[in-house]
Amino acid sequence: MEEVQHTIAVEEGAATQPQEEAKKIRSRVAKPKRRSSKKLERVVMVRSKRKEAIARASAKLGSGRVRVNGIDINAIEQDIYRGIMREPMNLSNITKSMAAKLDISINIRGGGRSAQAQAIRSAIAKAIAEFSDTDTIRKEYMRFDRNLLVDDYRRVEPKKFLGPKARARFQTSYR
Repeated sequence: MEEVQHTIAVEEGAATQPQEEAKKIRSRVAKPKRRSSKKLERVVMVRSKRKEAIARASAKLGSGRVRVNGIDINAIEQDIYRGIMREPMNLSNITKSMAAKLDISINIRGGGRSAQAQAIRSAIAKAIAEFSDTDTIRKEYMRFDRNLLVDDYRRVEPKKFLGPKARARFQTSYR
């Protein structure tokens, strides 16, 4: 077998030695990245809808913090909405202990305040149920309120012609 020498053109001249060529070729090839020594942490991503509100939540092991659009859930001013949002975390001792182990971050957009609170409530419940990997929490949520784990598919019916609303018709007067 014959050895073939390849030359690579360099600004100053041509390289003639095979060792130099090999070094230049190796420098162009991407080096494999080392794996980090950190353990991969488990993150659960869920989505929930209520009317026009869409809540996306991510849950991971942590200290029990819940944030809605970057704001702590306890900083929400309206007590009614805060109570609705915290409902899946305060349902029973099992859900309380599981929620205390998770950091849940929720992004919400669209809809009104009430629909957003209900979408957040559902997203928190789905995240806790999926992260636990047990059927007991899921069954407990289903027994309490099915809408915690199953999205409400109802939407507003669009308005039709010949009327002020979707189904109502303009009244006529003959006098």
